[in-house]
Amino acid sequence: VQLQASGGGLVQAGGSLRLSCAASGGTFSSYAVGWFRQAPGKEREFVAAISRGAVSTYYADSVKGRFTISRDNAKNTVLLQMNSLKAEDTAVYYCAADQSFGTAAVTYDYWGQGTLVTVSS
Repeated sequence: VQLQASGGGLVQAGGSLRLSCAASGGTFSSYAVGWFRQAPGKEREFVAAISRGAVSTYYADSVKGRFTISRDNAKNTVLLQMNSLKAEDTAVYYCAADQSFGTAAVTYDYWGQGTLVTVSS
């Protein structure tokens, strides 16, 4: 499966952005999808994940209550709605997919290119 992340940009603190992860080349409904991010000089970290049937979701504590992950299997898309953005949310955001479901980056075999989110304070 191939993944394409989009929707990043520059936003002021307190604002919102919606990231999209579009999939092609596979049976999208067979894959769990996760979002990860990597800030300059830091390691890649887990943000959110959604199971194949959207029954289960996981969130990092740092984004819980502010970010919402959802999916539309008919459109082969996963969305990450990000509200109340903070300067520390600034990072390159990546979506990833795998038939397994979890919060560790090593769980995911398929990765999209990143999309940059910059939050100005």
